Amino acid sequence: MTPITVGVVDDHPLFREGVTRSLSEMSDFVVIGEGANSEDAAMIASNNRPDIMLLDVSMPGGGLAAISDVLALSPTTKVLMLTVSEEVDTLLGALQQGAMGYVLKGVGSRGLAEAIKTVLSGSRYVSPTMSAKAMENSLHNGNSDKNSLTPREREVMDLVAQGLSNKHIGLRLNLQEKTVKHHMTQILSKLGASNRTEAALQWRERR
Repeated sequence: MTPITVGVVDDHPLFREGVTRSLSEMSDFVVIGEGANSEDAAMIASNNRPDIMLLDVSMPGGGLAAISDVLALSPTTKVLMLTVSEEVDTLLGALQQGAMGYVLKGVGSRGLAEAIKTVLSGSRYVSPTMSAKAMENSLHNGNSDKNSLTPREREVMDLVAQGLSNKHIGLRLNLQEKTVKHHMTQILSKLGASNRTEAALQWRERR
């Protein structure tokens, strides 16, 4: 199995070294670039094109600003923020810039590995603590009104809440799987959820 290539950019040398060492000790990963600021992130993206780029939010040059640069230089790279910031606005800003994941620095090596693999598969990953805060913020601001969903989106969500996959939802509703995926993208946006599990939990609570 080909190892997952990773770039690690953080302005705290000891933390960066710790992450690099932890990942290097697992056969699934190989760190192919390290840096301390947004310029380093851009250079690693351009020269090494890693599968995953781990970025600190508060590094020199700004982690959020670096996201678009990394993606422009290496479109296939998935960006995962690794940070101490528990601000919902920062989380939302990172996702809006194109980051696929947001992990708090208290995570262990196994948790980080899980997050990386989730993001690499094309799904978003947000630390549970941040997911809960984002959901609370969404509910508080009234962004999670199920009445904003179309009748078809409600049908899809009823089946998601039952644990059905996109493929089986498509079969049940006589829809193509890509159509179900499109509906899910719209639903997640309207509910302010980062993944289908969060959306299902919200749906069950508000029915």
